[in-house]
Amino acid sequence: MTESLLARALAEEATKKSGLIWVRGDGPARALWHVWHEGAAHVVGDGPGEQPLPAGLTEGAVAEVTVRSKDKGGRVVAWTATVRELAPGSEAWQAAAEELKGKRLNATDAETMTERWARECRLLRLEPHAATTELPDGSLSAVPLPTTATTRRPIPAALPRLLLGRKKRR
Repeated sequence: MTESLLARALAEEATKKSGLIWVRGDGPARALWHVWHEGAAHVVGDGPGEQPLPAGLTEGAVAEVTVRSKDKGGRVVAWTATVRELAPGSEAWQAAAEELKGKRLNATDAETMTERWARECRLLRLEPHAATTELPDGSLSAVPLPTTATTRRPIPAALPRLLLGRKKRR
């Protein structure tokens, strides 16, 4: 009993402090930014300009959440969660959206962001119900997920010389 309470407390504290959590539904896990609010992790996504949510995160589904260390980036704790989709405009949705709004970086429409989320996105509450601090066997590495994101272009060959300066000849 005490070990279970300690694992839940570790899951909550680690999730609060971590900038990203890895969430897995039916398919591969995805890194998601989140906020811890009222005893659960909240994520927003699946809309234009927002993070894609993993497949299978539907009302009542079970998701596996892995929390990394903010300092070293290694796995600290994993916990299972029940997924709840919050209804746009509800009191719980409003409270979670306000918390998420404060954590959203680089938003182009900061003033109207929550209205856009209500129209076009899903806001999920991941309620923890079991936690484990046991480390898995193996590395758990996987092939990166496909994405539409691209790197701009290779840097010009002369750029390092321009930034670092040329060696002066004597």
